[in-house]
Amino acid sequence: MLGGIAKAIFGSSNDRYVKSLRPIVNRINGFEPVISAMSDDELANQTVLFRQRLAEGQTLDAILPEAFATVREAAKRVLGQRHYDVQMIGGIVLHRGEIAEMRTGEGKTLVATLATYLNALPGKGVHVVTVNDYLAARDAEWMGRVYRFLGLTTGVIIPHLTDEERRDSYAADITYGTNNEFGFDYLRDNMKYERALMVQRPFNFAIVDEVDSILIDEARTPLIISGPTDDKSELYKQVDLIVKQVLPADYELDEKQRSVVLTEDGTERIERLLEDAGLLEGANLYDFENTQVVHHLNQAMRANIVFKLDTDYIVKDGKVVIIDEFTGRMMDGRRWSDGLHQAVEAKEGVHIEPENQTLASITFQNYFRMYPKLGGMTGTAATEAPEFYQIYKMNVVTIPTNVPVKRIDEDDEFYKNINDKFGAITVAIREAAARNQPVLVGTVSIEKSEMLSEFLIKEGVPHKVLNARYHEQEAHIVAQAGRLAAVTIATNMAGRGTDIQLGGNLEFRMLDEHPDLVAGTPEYEAVASRIVTEIADEKQKVLEAGGLFVLGTERHESRRIDNQLRGRSGRQGDPGLSRFYLSLDDDLLRIFGPQTMFAKMMNKNLADGEAIVSPWISKAIETAQKKVEARNYDIRKQVVEYDDVMNDQRKVIYEQRADIMDAETVDDVVADMRAETANAIVGEACPPNSYPEQWNVEMLKARAMETLGLDLPIDAWLAEDGLDPETLAERTLAAADALIAEKRAAIDEPSWHGIEKSVLLQSLDHHWKEHLATLDALRQVIHLRAYAQKTPLNEYKQEAFALFERMLGAIREEVTRILAHARFGFAPEMAELPPMPDFITSHVDPLTGEDDGWNGGGLVTTRLPEMTGGAGLALDPALTATLSRNSPCPCGSGKKYKHCHGAL
Repeated sequence: MLGGIAKAIFGSSNDRYVKSLRPIVNRINGFEPVISAMSDDELANQTVLFRQRLAEGQTLDAILPEAFATVREAAKRVLGQRHYDVQMIGGIVLHRGEIAEMRTGEGKTLVATLATYLNALPGKGVHVVTVNDYLAARDAEWMGRVYRFLGLTTGVIIPHLTDEERRDSYAADITYGTNNEFGFDYLRDNMKYERALMVQRPFNFAIVDEVDSILIDEARTPLIISGPTDDKSELYKQVDLIVKQVLPADYELDEKQRSVVLTEDGTERIERLLEDAGLLEGANLYDFENTQVVHHLNQAMRANIVFKLDTDYIVKDGKVVIIDEFTGRMMDGRRWSDGLHQAVEAKEGVHIEPENQTLASITFQNYFRMYPKLGGMTGTAATEAPEFYQIYKMNVVTIPTNVPVKRIDEDDEFYKNINDKFGAITVAIREAAARNQPVLVGTVSIEKSEMLSEFLIKEGVPHKVLNARYHEQEAHIVAQAGRLAAVTIATNMAGRGTDIQLGGNLEFRMLDEHPDLVAGTPEYEAVASRIVTEIADEKQKVLEAGGLFVLGTERHESRRIDNQLRGRSGRQGDPGLSRFYLSLDDDLLRIFGPQTMFAKMMNKNLADGEAIVSPWISKAIETAQKKVEARNYDIRKQVVEYDDVMNDQRKVIYEQRADIMDAETVDDVVADMRAETANAIVGEACPPNSYPEQWNVEMLKARAMETLGLDLPIDAWLAEDGLDPETLAERTLAAADALIAEKRAAIDEPSWHGIEKSVLLQSLDHHWKEHLATLDALRQVIHLRAYAQKTPLNEYKQEAFALFERMLGAIREEVTRILAHARFGFAPEMAELPPMPDFITSHVDPLTGEDDGWNGGGLVTTRLPEMTGGAGLALDPALTATLSRNSPCPCGSGKKYKHCHGAL
């Protein structure tokens, strides 16, 4: 109570913080008369003057008022848009590395120009992160006009760019791009073999648009770069045929976790079916020999039972295309990982693409935390403020609207079943259309949007459907959703990026109605002038009808998505209305809502077609949403806790790669590896504090030959009195050093340095890739340690550290072995090494398998470094005699031995 009184008198902490920024805004406004009087050249020259002041020691905060006033004036001259005072507050918040929560239509894109320009002045680069490629390209061009006017350069990162184009874009003062592209470029860069081939610069400052979507919704899905493995399409088809025979009684479905588990009877039935198909070894499905079959079986069951056509994916042009659960968009070329996509392809009877192996991965949490300063903006962040601070150390600041909001948000209407609900929605839409009020209808899936569309067709109500099937028309449909009596059904309005303007949008009307006219010609201007008048008249009629009516057909599991939908109405002080229609059949209520008692009470007390409108119902729904949000936060928190373990190791590996690439020679590193390997070999055969008769001399001889390429006179050494393991290790190392010195003397210095670098980098990459696969497997099973009263995360940390130490030992030994056994006979013309396979990028949810990464978008074919090896490199027969045919070829080509020097 006292808190409420204090808040009423003094305002909330957010209000007080915003009020504290007003003096800075007043200073910005104070510069406006002087800056407005400048010529274009004088205004553009401000950038040069600001950079001089920064070079003289002034801080960004010191020049902020003048810089912001400069950007405001430039925007006014170039775009015809002047920043409002509240937008200046938003710019200050972004510059301070905080999150600006601004309602839809308040001009977030324009706000970003302020902090972006200021932080680009030192010349270290600013990244502006958007949710899709269309917005990245649009904003880079649109806001780029302001930056170019002021003398700054801009770049844009979208799929299908070459490395050279990416490098140029990152070298610009300001770079626009999507979160996926920035993250994947970071991973790709750390797989390159030369520093000059890397495209990114060191991180400086980033502004994340739709920050809640990128840092919250997508943060539980790590970015993964993978390469193709062997084709197993036949096995997928065989297992799919068996799973299609499974009955509902054979499994238990958990819709919350999106998982399916066989019952005891179901397991027995599946075992018999697998036996008949010849896929089962032994009588027990869970025998070790059947591990691969069990994996394929689990994924086939998820594909057939959990994942639904037209909700989770659609089939287009003979391919399974994933639907983004947050935006309802098609994600062409993106794939689920771990064999799930292949299982869905088998289910739908389309061509099955091969699986992939992880080569590199990172979560968005750990990627964006690498920026020294990070700002964000969105219309909905307050509900997730604690998470933003705990994970990213970013405060959320709610920016007041420029004009008070006039939209009316009505209580939810609750119906007994989906048919009653859709009937009521159809009536509401028809009534709104009759009074010329435009309606934006929000649905949660393609299936629901098409079901509603059928209702409206029967009722004779004209409408347009915006979902993944009509992705290409998205911007055109959204732009005209505010016209008289327009009815637009949208799968999800999160991050659509196009404002709904009441009365219509001039640009898109010209494109749709007069595509043949060229901007700037007298004919174009004449038609545009007429349409501008029509839009103004139409807008007035829409305002009289009550503005845009936002109608939600279902509550999303996140309150933010509902708020984003509501925020489409009532922009810049326009009137508006929002209302949600719910039923007991809705997924949120059915899975997460108040259970049986609530459902029974509603079924008994509600007549067909009758509605309940009650704040109590709305409160119950909000409670269900909070449950889901809390669960999703736990998932994201767990993902980042586990990835933190891998992230520490990732930093070590990437820093070592960078040091190797930057160094002129790696002689010291290789020599240290050789010394540690020699000590390890001797220590293994001759343990400390043991007697000579206990030493395993034969093993020492074999290991010295296998790893160091040495036939050591160990028997002669042992005949000497007082020989200890330390002396034995010293002599072994001296012999190994002498062998390498002899090899090194046979070729020129630059070639030798190139060989050492290449062998070191390729060995590092090979073992890191294998280490990632091992950690993935460990991550899948570590939760079982909880049954032994152990904390899975602590167990994972210990196991991962031990695996990392083992990996470093394996790298040392492999580098030493390859250099010791290689013989260098150079052909007159060196054959070029084969390229690495195309990288496949994916952004996969570890729990649901949902993917948001490009597979085929921005593929990068990286060529191995030119080095002295490959076809001109002869291998020692002593090495190849003991080498597995599936091992990496010691020549350093990156191929398996059987496909390279071991080819038959």
